[in-house]
Amino acid sequence: MLTIEHTPLLFGRDSSPGLIAFDLAEGGRAIRLYRRSGGATLTEIVPFSPFVLLADGDLVKDAGGLVAVEPLAGPGDLCWRASFGSWGDALGARDRCRDRSGQPANAPRAPYLFLGDPVHQYLLQAGRTSFGGLVFADLRHLALDIEVMTTEGYEFPSAARAGDRIIAVALADSTGFHHVVRGDRLDEQGLLDECSRIIRERDPDVIEGHNIFRFDLEYLEARARLHRVALAWGRGGENLRSRVARLQIAERTIGYRRYEVAGRHIIDTWILAQLHDAGTRDLPGFGLKDLARHFGVAAEGRTYVDPSRITREFSEAPERLMAYAADDAIETLAIASILAPPYFAQAQAVPFDYQSCTLRGAAAKIDALVLREYLARGHAVPLPGPGAPVGGGYTAIFQEGVARPVLHVDVTSLYPSLMLARSIAPASDILGVFPALLYHLRDFRVRAKRLARDAREPAERAHLGALQQSFKILINAFYGYLAFSGGHWNDFDAADRVTAEGRAVVTAVLAALAALGATPVEADTDGVYFVPPPGHTPADDETLLERIAAGLPDGIQLELDGRYAAMFSYKMKTYALLDELGRLSLKGSAFRSRGLEPFQRQIIGEIVRCLVLGRRAEVRAVIDRWLGDFAAHRVEPRAFARTETLQESVEAYREKVRAGARATSAAYELAGASGRSVQPGDQVSYYVTGRGPNVTVNEYAKLASQWDPARPDENVEYYQGKVREIWDRFRAFAELEGLRPPAEEPEPSTQLMLF
Repeated sequence: MLTIEHTPLLFGRDSSPGLIAFDLAEGGRAIRLYRRSGGATLTEIVPFSPFVLLADGDLVKDAGGLVAVEPLAGPGDLCWRASFGSWGDALGARDRCRDRSGQPANAPRAPYLFLGDPVHQYLLQAGRTSFGGLVFADLRHLALDIEVMTTEGYEFPSAARAGDRIIAVALADSTGFHHVVRGDRLDEQGLLDECSRIIRERDPDVIEGHNIFRFDLEYLEARARLHRVALAWGRGGENLRSRVARLQIAERTIGYRRYEVAGRHIIDTWILAQLHDAGTRDLPGFGLKDLARHFGVAAEGRTYVDPSRITREFSEAPERLMAYAADDAIETLAIASILAPPYFAQAQAVPFDYQSCTLRGAAAKIDALVLREYLARGHAVPLPGPGAPVGGGYTAIFQEGVARPVLHVDVTSLYPSLMLARSIAPASDILGVFPALLYHLRDFRVRAKRLARDAREPAERAHLGALQQSFKILINAFYGYLAFSGGHWNDFDAADRVTAEGRAVVTAVLAALAALGATPVEADTDGVYFVPPPGHTPADDETLLERIAAGLPDGIQLELDGRYAAMFSYKMKTYALLDELGRLSLKGSAFRSRGLEPFQRQIIGEIVRCLVLGRRAEVRAVIDRWLGDFAAHRVEPRAFARTETLQESVEAYREKVRAGARATSAAYELAGASGRSVQPGDQVSYYVTGRGPNVTVNEYAKLASQWDPARPDENVEYYQGKVREIWDRFRAFAELEGLRPPAEEPEPSTQLMLF
């Protein structure tokens, strides 16, 4: 089905088709390949000789299982390649290198490179990738979702509590199969055994779940350990295995347990949603139901159950609960089909398996692509360069208030385009692999977009669409790679030059807009929101773009990225957009911060909608209504309760408070006073009681589960104070017609980024 030719630089030198999974075999001396052929899944054992790259060949002198130490050509710190007879031998060599050099394997400047993923090592050496000749729909997908009961008196479930247990495991696959293993018909041990049996019988290539790493699998693993049940989910009956891992997504570091099982991939749609939102910033939340509604896959008439009522539903309405669980699994399958295809496409090019493609950063993938080519040519590899400050992008706000209409002009792939047009590349890339990759990716993305547009078959159109989206993700990461501390070909001076050139381009766009009579509202790195010149119509868009672009450097292209009925500009990087279909999207932490209570986000959303619709007089009515609702106790506790996740043990928290290393926390104080067994990862929901707006929250916090509708005791004045704070923030805008310059003369932000 592939209609783009195979290019070794992007897709590897060995185009073996149908490879769907890989695993260590024969004591670490071989790799087991799982191959799709004619609808059947076949296995094949191939030799495997793991390697370590070295700055000094003597680091592995006398190492056990050493096969050979070969010199690598050209300049580069890591100029020796040592091969070993088994994975265990390579691990021993890693330890020897650590002991002799005094530096751990993950130190960027360590005089050796050991890659801790055997499949990654194999793919690098073999020049192979996954899924050759396949499309996303060719894989067998199975979604899993569990429901658990919570002991009375606790807000959230814990697998460590004897009274908590799994009461349903819902399974749904891409053939239309769906089934719920019911805890009202099987005890927990029987439920776990039946779940494993069905997984082996359905034989999926991919197991998908929402927050499956941080909840479902941890819970299943803990309960299986309690009952001494093996979760034998592998293609050959192998057990589920796990290890502690971390993932960096934008500014967030997410800790989780990474689960793996032989012959299958495990994909977490919660993580995919985090990755999606890092680029788009458009998700209303990361819960399964929020995502299903956002992406339009929530089935009409699907069953909803309040999470706080799951235990009660299990005893009072089990059929309803089982329908709810089944719908969760079906929605997970649908969300995966939207968010996962770009990573499937990446696995066709990058020397990581599919699961790893969803869990490794884009910069690590670029490093792997360059490394594969250097190894194929037998060339030495540089050590990562030291970090340095890098200038940021151009961001500025020029107008506050409501603008209408608003256009967004965007420089197409600004940083990659500058890198190609200005020949900006890492100085250490002697072979020129980095710019060649960027050029091919950009060229292939353009061709994939065109082919997707022209494709007649829906499956081919979807596959090419995923391919171009995958290429877009990688292309946009090439600039970030230059300032990636772990990148072997990083170059912080080159990164700084890219951002300097980018600021000059955005400045030129702003000058052109002003000269044409447009009103810039906000600029951010590679685009500008603006009110078009008087008399402008949509028919004039193309001419306007040409006139803006007239003075830009060669190789820089503009596109009209959006047209909006109205824009509310609140402050730098915080704004709202109303599209021509009446859909409102809010951008920026001041509107969407998860540090806000739910009712605060709801009020802000209502106020902003009034402003962009031109109903400024209704803003005060929104405030008054919420003040009255709190006074009459009409606000549901879920709207004013705050939920926090414990990041450390209560004991560790108390020690830090005693040492003055952190402030007191209502969540930890409540957890410690409850007498319950809590652990990191547990969540605590609480609200504020007492009287008056200035109470000390720690002293008046109360568990949300203790709120009694017959005797509501939330602190009305405290919550009304928060409502009034919102009015204070938005009052000036409710009184403002149109736009005004910011209170202070706008200064573009070019804040240094430290890597």
